[in-house]
Amino acid sequence: MGLAIDTTFDFLTETPPGKDADAVSPTLKRYHRHLWTKPLPSGPVFDLQERPGAYLTYETEGRTIYPASDAITTNLYGKAARIIDQIPPAEIPPDLGYTIGSSIIFPGERIGRQMTINGARGFHPQIADRFDLTLECIRRHYEGEESPLAVVLGRYGYFFDLFVDFGGYVEFFLLHDLLRGPDKVKFFMEFDEFQRSSIPQDTAEYLSYRAASDDFIRARNRRMGDFVSQLG
Repeated sequence: MGLAIDTTFDFLTETPPGKDADAVSPTLKRYHRHLWTKPLPSGPVFDLQERPGAYLTYETEGRTIYPASDAITTNLYGKAARIIDQIPPAEIPPDLGYTIGSSIIFPGERIGRQMTINGARGFHPQIADRFDLTLECIRRHYEGEESPLAVVLGRYGYFFDLFVDFGGYVEFFLLHDLLRGPDKVKFFMEFDEFQRSSIPQDTAEYLSYRAASDDFIRARNRRMGDFVSQLG
């Protein structure tokens, strides 16, 4: 499959007002399919296919997985509105838009009418849609440890089994820039074992959070560009 991606392309520019780029951006879907259709750490190719009525599909051992796109960075405009309102507009970093470095796929199929990973991490107050905290939960899933998302991640254990272990998951989805060392997550804010608020508590902390989050987006976009270049 030929592969060409523009890591600067903002998927919101082709998304109609009121619509969700994760659902309707054709370029985003194409990028996901191209980037992630490759051999899995567990052996087979993660052969993503398009099917009417579904975002993408993957067939494995009699099971159909329905990967769905999810934005993995958030500016916390709603959850941290009280703090953001205290910052002069000129001091707030410009929005980087929605580029491929800000996106990933999770299984989108509901199990027993319960929340998907996407929904659970967005609504859980200890996660607040932050991907650094989500990635720590995924690390703990592979280690068999408890976390705020342990139940929902366990429900989709068949998906995470495809990547064998945490290192395989990070390698596959090009998440190296959110680690410090081989198995330690680089958090966007001070981390206290999920005990403290997941939302910045003052303006300085919000600006620090934004800087760390934006640095990750830029770094992952560069990594994705390098990955594509190596494919030739």
